[in-house]
Amino acid sequence: MNIHIRRVEPGDYKAVCAVHAQPNALAGTLQLPFPSEEAWKERLAKFGERDYGLVACVEGEIVGMLSLQVSPRLRRAHVGDLGMVVHDQWAGKGVGTALMKAAIELADNWFNLSRLELTVYTDNDPALRLYKKLGFEIEGTHKKYAFRDGEYVDAYAMARVR
Repeated sequence: MNIHIRRVEPGDYKAVCAVHAQPNALAGTLQLPFPSEEAWKERLAKFGERDYGLVACVEGEIVGMLSLQVSPRLRRAHVGDLGMVVHDQWAGKGVGTALMKAAIELADNWFNLSRLELTVYTDNDPALRLYKKLGFEIEGTHKKYAFRDGEYVDAYAMARVR
């Protein structure tokens, strides 16, 4: 299977919306159910130099997305914040790994970021394994981080520092 990584385009909004609508993908993010295609169209159109979006494609179909946001604060210009989602049918097939490796390549070799941060729910074992494999470490726990499926859930603050 060939996973192609490319920059997200505003015209990708329908496919990006569909990925975010998947039950397991949705459960791993801060997104709300029933995402709006129009909202995703507007969001993708606003991506700029400090909001870098990548999509993973298999045979032309978008199966995952990662956003890398470089901090707008001058004293944190060395920091990037990551968020990722993978289509439920493609989970566990290397899509997340491909997206994360591409983001790390950008961060290290093009953006000169020395710190990458992300937040992950404490019960998202596949994501935790991936992030740890790529050098991210748990720095702390956010108690009652978000309300999901009728209850509060905790999340880890993780970072990769070079």
